[in-house]
Amino acid sequence: MRHGKKFNHLGRTAAHRKAMLANMACSLIEHKRINTTVAKAKALKQFVEPLITKSKVENNQTTEKGTHNRRIVFSNLRSKQAVTELFSTVAEKVGDRPGGYTRIIKLGNRLGDNADMALIELVDFNEIYNADKPKKKSTRRSRRGGGKKVEAAVPVAETTTDDSEE
Repeated sequence: MRHGKKFNHLGRTAAHRKAMLANMACSLIEHKRINTTVAKAKALKQFVEPLITKSKVENNQTTEKGTHNRRIVFSNLRSKQAVTELFSTVAEKVGDRPGGYTRIIKLGNRLGDNADMALIELVDFNEIYNADKPKKKSTRRSRRGGGKKVEAAVPVAETTTDDSEE
């Protein structure tokens, strides 16, 4: 049974697990993608997504709320450079996204111990996936038929050539 099993302990003590997740989150924020095992990637996703949400709130709220969120994130990450990067570049990119900031791509098994490997990345920083997808317009349309009116096409005047038969 899995009563009360909220997260994966990853075979580590609580202090080791928190330090490892903080280091992995800093690496993810700085490099935008990292290779790790599938279990660690899933644990990292649960760890880092609330922090990204807190960084988004700073741009939309007053400075008091933003300072408080910055301090909470710093207490989890323990790296000034990662916090600065998170609150500046990452928060700008994910500002309109309602969640799901990371993507886990399974890579196969590791050669030495056959562990399941994965690539975890920030979704908005992948140029390959985002290049061919155009941005969607977030306009609402009514059910009424009052859309854009199509104007009558103006016929193009035909030009005659001098080589035509007379």
